[in-house]
Amino acid sequence: MLLLGAPVLLFALITWQVVADGPLVGLDERVSRALVHPDRFSEVLSDLGNVQVAVPVLALALAGVAWCQRARGVDRWWLPPLAGAAAMVLVPALVAPLKEWTDRPGTPAVPPAVGYYPSGHTATAVVAYGAATLLLLPLLRAPAVRRLLVALCAVLVLGVSYGLVRRGYHWPLDVVASWCLGAVLLTGVWVPLSRSTRRSSSGTPSSRTGPS
Repeated sequence: MLLLGAPVLLFALITWQVVADGPLVGLDERVSRALVHPDRFSEVLSDLGNVQVAVPVLALALAGVAWCQRARGVDRWWLPPLAGAAAMVLVPALVAPLKEWTDRPGTPAVPPAVGYYPSGHTATAVVAYGAATLLLLPLLRAPAVRRLLVALCAVLVLGVSYGLVRRGYHWPLDVVASWCLGAVLLTGVWVPLSRSTRRSSSGTPSSRTGPS
C-alpha cells in the first residue's frame, strides 16, 4: 500500500489542480516558459516515448523472460510477462479518458488543441522501459549489469520527459502526473514478479519439476 499511496495522492492532487485551474497550474506554466526551447535534440528524446519505439522494447523483454522462465521450469512462468503486457495495455485505456475529461490545452509551442493531460508519451516510456527492467532484473546475476540496466531505464524515462518539456509538447505537470500513473501500473507488475521470485528462491517445486 505504501508503494501505491504516494503516487496515487500526488496524481490526484495534480489532476485536481489541472481541472480546477489551481495555483499549481500557474507555477507549471511559468516553469514551462523557462524551460521550453524547441530543438532537434529534444524532439529526438521525446520520440523515445513513441509507441513504435517503446512497445517493441517491452515486447522483446516479455518474450525473452517468458522463454527463459519456461525453459527453467518456473511455476506460473507466464504470470510476470502477462502482468507486464497488461500494464502496457492499461496505459491508453487510462490516459485517453483522462485527456478527454481534463481537456487541458497545450503549451504555446504547439498548435492550439486540448487533451494534453496526462502525457501519453511519458506514461508509455515509464511502463514500457520500467516493466522491461523489472522483468529482466531477476534473470541477471552480476550486480554491475543490474545497476547498468536500472540506470539505462532511468536515462530513457528522464530523457523522454525532458524532451517533451523542452520541446514544448507537454507542460511539466503532464509529465509528473504520468510518472505517478506509471508507478502505479509498475506496482502491478512488481507484485506478481516478487512473489514468483520468492517461490523460485525458496526452492518450491514447479508443476513441471515435481518430486520424482
